[in-house]
Amino acid sequence: QVQLVESGGGLVQAGGSLRLSCAASGSTSSIIAIGWYRQAPGKQRELVATFSSSGRTNYPNSVKGRFTISRDNAKNTVYLQMNSLKPDDTAVYYCNVVTSSGARLHDYWGQGTQVTVSS
Repeated sequence: QVQLVESGGGLVQAGGSLRLSCAASGSTSSIIAIGWYRQAPGKQRELVATFSSSGRTNYPNSVKGRFTISRDNAKNTVYLQMNSLKPDDTAVYYCNVVTSSGARLHDYWGQGTQVTVSS
């Protein structure tokens, strides 16, 4: 199992920056993918940024060029640097990892951290 603890959310003005952190513990050696998702009120959860097992990153057009996912393997921590924030970025942000155990994949989610961008 993997436990995820997110931090770094808060209130920021439009155009500002925040950095989210997600610390993983437990069976971190089995992680094959890691990423960030967000969910705004009344909307579905959507992808924000991911790292694949090969190290490739992926961003939707809505955040490309503004958000950057990075990781510190020594600390088992993944970060999401968010720049040029917009009110539309307001949401609860969730860290997600996918682990592989034999032929089985498992999904783990953090508790979420609120990001509010004021206009």
